[in-house]
Amino acid sequence: MKNKIWLITGISSGLGKALAESVIEKDDFVIGTFRHQSQVDEFNKSNTKNAKAILLDITNEKSIEENIKNIISEYGKIDVLVNNAGMGFVGAVEETSLKEVRTVFEPNFFGTLKMTQTVLPYMRKEKSGNIVQISSHGGIKAFAGFGIYNASKFALEGFSEALAQEVAPLGIKVSIIEPGPFRTNFAGNGLGQASTVIDDYSDTAGAFRTKLKGVDGKQEGDPIKASKAIIALVNSENPTLRLPLGKVALMTIGMKLESVKSDLETNRETAKDAVYG
Repeated sequence: MKNKIWLITGISSGLGKALAESVIEKDDFVIGTFRHQSQVDEFNKSNTKNAKAILLDITNEKSIEENIKNIISEYGKIDVLVNNAGMGFVGAVEETSLKEVRTVFEPNFFGTLKMTQTVLPYMRKEKSGNIVQISSHGGIKAFAGFGIYNASKFALEGFSEALAQEVAPLGIKVSIIEPGPFRTNFAGNGLGQASTVIDDYSDTAGAFRTKLKGVDGKQEGDPIKASKAIIALVNSENPTLRLPLGKVALMTIGMKLESVKSDLETNRETAKDAVYG
């Protein structure tokens, strides 16, 4: 098979669905994951040429290992892995139980890490491949009420930045996608919320929760345009490590960079003095 084989997690809706559709239009082959067998069956009935749906739970290590093994056995390789599946979550840090934190980290960090680790041996064998991590502008800048989600995406970005350096000499490329608000189901039914609400955080985390729900369906980002940008990045000879998407992402990431630079300059002499001399 000459065309690229893409493995995209979480293609039932949103950016994952749009990306799968755009890749199929480009005549590459998509293997997309769903969490329910009925979704798999429905997809496979209507997509018989350039795509195949599989049942995969990224929070289940055995499911990941078995599915990757089956894909390699049937298709011989995975050219592009897109770790898209994940979940949103709102709530102040204090409002969020450790059980809820783990629920967020399982797909957003551990599942994504396991997918990456499981595909890597096959990409190393081919001395080629692209790993695309769907992060967020919230993987660079944190927001009150978004701290646990931010933490999961900060963790994703941390290991992916290191991974990019580790695999570059092996012919494998890593890209971190950082969308701002996009018109998906992220702020709708797919959004997790802390079960505890503390009134003292009503003006910070509470206000963010209300704002996020209020923009559902009105976000600036176009998933199809984002998909085309991701495909162009994958097909470029020298893809950048990071790809922000949307005007809001440019603004918020820019704010973070300015804040870090300001703190660096303010504390430059203090930092210099904290050494043996």
